[in-house]
Amino acid sequence: MTKRNIYLETIPPEEAVDRAKTALDRMALLGTETVPTHLAAGRVTAGPIFARYSSPTFHAAAMDGIAVRADDTFAAREDEPTALNHGSGFIFVNTGNPLPDGMNAVIMIENVVQKDEVTVLIDAPAFPWQHVRRIGEDIVATELLISQFRQLTPCDIGALLSAGIYEVEVRERVRAAFLPTGDEVLDFTARPEPTAGQVIESNSQVFMAYARSWGIDASYTPPVPDDEDTLRRAVLDGLAAGNHAVIVGAGSSAGSKDYSRSVFESIGRVLVHGISVMPGKPTLLAVTDERSGYPGRLLVGAPGYPVSAVVCHEKILAPVLSWLMGATPPERTTAEVVLARKTPSKPGMREALRLAAGRIGDRIVAAPLARGAGMITTMTKAQAVAYVPEESEGVEEGQSLTAELLVPMADLDRVLVHVGSHDNTIDLLANELMGLSEPLRLVSSHAGSMGGLSALKAGSALFAGAHLFDPETGDFNFPFIDRYLKGIDVTVINLAIRHQGLIVAKGNPLNIRGVEDLAREDVLFINRQRGAGTRILLDHHLKTAGIAPQAVRGYDNEEFTHMAVAVNVLTGAASCGLGIFAASKALDLDFVPLAHERYDLVIPTRFMEDERVRTLLSIIRKDGVKAKIKALGGYETDLTGQVMRPGMALG
Repeated sequence: MTKRNIYLETIPPEEAVDRAKTALDRMALLGTETVPTHLAAGRVTAGPIFARYSSPTFHAAAMDGIAVRADDTFAAREDEPTALNHGSGFIFVNTGNPLPDGMNAVIMIENVVQKDEVTVLIDAPAFPWQHVRRIGEDIVATELLISQFRQLTPCDIGALLSAGIYEVEVRERVRAAFLPTGDEVLDFTARPEPTAGQVIESNSQVFMAYARSWGIDASYTPPVPDDEDTLRRAVLDGLAAGNHAVIVGAGSSAGSKDYSRSVFESIGRVLVHGISVMPGKPTLLAVTDERSGYPGRLLVGAPGYPVSAVVCHEKILAPVLSWLMGATPPERTTAEVVLARKTPSKPGMREALRLAAGRIGDRIVAAPLARGAGMITTMTKAQAVAYVPEESEGVEEGQSLTAELLVPMADLDRVLVHVGSHDNTIDLLANELMGLSEPLRLVSSHAGSMGGLSALKAGSALFAGAHLFDPETGDFNFPFIDRYLKGIDVTVINLAIRHQGLIVAKGNPLNIRGVEDLAREDVLFINRQRGAGTRILLDHHLKTAGIAPQAVRGYDNEEFTHMAVAVNVLTGAASCGLGIFAASKALDLDFVPLAHERYDLVIPTRFMEDERVRTLLSIIRKDGVKAKIKALGGYETDLTGQVMRPGMALG
């Protein structure tokens, strides 16, 4: 039986970073190089730098005007101005001109009266060195200008050149190589078309982008097969190429084909295997020894799941590689955010929450996005990341957390936070809003229609998408608003009437014709999460058909979006699922119509004058946008943009 890795311990990322720093000799590992000063911004100085020249190198006029001897002006009064003659008593100067010999002050031209071609009058005395930049006012030759281990800024470059420093000795850049691994991983440069069990390699390019932002020299290789000897050769090749660090992508978790640890142990000493952060747990750190031929270099096993790899890059690689160069590790702005819904977490592990965040009133409200370690799109959709502490079992709705912002603080004022039911039209609106001359960002947390109403009740969303059908009244949304949003004045705007039905495989091979077929033994269903309007609709139709939920195979298997339901059907993970026609059409699946329903935006009336909401509604009401909604398939726009009233049903 193939041996599997075991995490002997997991430690906080800060301790992992400290272990790496203790094991590495950065002065021995990185050398120095001399670079032109004008190209040195961002580099770290290797030693102290002393000025060669003073700045300015001469007494200089600091204003346009006349240069004078201050004691010649002491008698000047407003009612008895002093006359000075050109040449002997004053000389015209411009800003930056050398101060003429014998002169020690400058009078601004605005305070000079030209009496004739050679005479001027001044009505106030000048004091010695008035409006004069004296030699060495800014920099004095031989003084310490820049200390060692300073990361040079653009302004530092200006100071160095002003002091006659045309070359600087700086620390080498860290050189690092990224080796993706896995038999199932396809080289993206070949533009592959993956089949079942294959994935397109992308982690190397995420690392490369990070590396550029950190100021290190990075490279990557094509995917390395799952073979221990092949991986060892690839790591040794990376060291032989002069890299200070070699990062192996994937292969550091508990799988039987995860060889990073055994390879690292064969050429070095393992420092860390497992950090107490989710995602990111499988992170592996080691330092090479004499067996590698290149002792004292850093080896890293980065997790294969994309979000886990990001945590490794940000929390481990960034601080360690910056420290090696003597550079300042990148830091994000932090802010207090209020969580839009309850989020449980596993005690003993710090958990990273990706958050859709925006300002609502005087608070920054954040809705958790999907938490899977493989879901890189949650990072593209997030405005913030917060960490649930190791000792916590989760975060309650309305609780505050300190979050790292992924966008500038000002951007949060241009975010529309939507919590509620997923619909493809929400994505369409998000794209339209980003196309404005002053873009707005629409961010969504797919919590279902009931989750959206709960968020409105807690003040955690600007608006909620809902399509809740009430069988007793035949109406949509209002019976639920009356029940769950008592005392909250809301305005309900229709976005579209949409077609719900059973999403089935192309050609409908199982001949599924209606809800009655969900009780068949050969049909495997994929459901939506509790609180979703689609699930409430399903339960209504099951009850009408006399089918108990437990009679439906897969009833307890849940997804959070219509597209996720459609993907389950496309891949054969489910025979069918209830969803919108647009999701079926997008993946070229077949569709069994079941019902029409009204998908509305529920907006607290106090937000109706918010400029973001006003802009959103103006977009919805455009004929061109309505046409795009209809083009998605399975939508009707007869009510789109209209204010809904109780009892209107489908209009």
